[in-house]
Amino acid sequence: MRILVLVDGSKWSQKAALHAIAIAKRRGGKLTLFSVLDRREAKALAFNMGMLSQDLKNVQKFEEEIWREMKTSIKDIMTNLLELCHQEGVNCSIRIVEGSAKDTILGEANSGKYGLVVMGAYGRSGKTRIGSLLEEVVGSIEPPVLVVR
Repeated sequence: MRILVLVDGSKWSQKAALHAIAIAKRRGGKLTLFSVLDRREAKALAFNMGMLSQDLKNVQKFEEEIWREMKTSIKDIMTNLLELCHQEGVNCSIRIVEGSAKDTILGEANSGKYGLVVMGAYGRSGKTRIGSLLEEVVGSIEPPVLVVR
């Protein structure tokens, strides 16, 4: 069984990855840890930073710094999860792509390669209601979806 694990860097997606590793270990499955980096998020954070610091002339600089940090952070998280997979004897690969989270996730999840999609119930914001990305994609994903809380 091939399992797609959606990782956004939140503790919820990391918890979902741990569940996926356990499933793959029991079923002899192969994991793909998948993350989408959306440049629009870096732009929005940079603009907010510029507004708060009253330094709008450096918004581009802020954006580049935030973008670098986003990429570094998700690579570190994915590398740690990959190492855990190897320790558990689970076949695993990593994919980090840039684009619109919703469209990119739906494209990958519905590619026909996966028998299960695993994701966290909440995103990085940690809000108490179900995550907005989950609400946007879960009904359009064709394979079964395991949502971890």
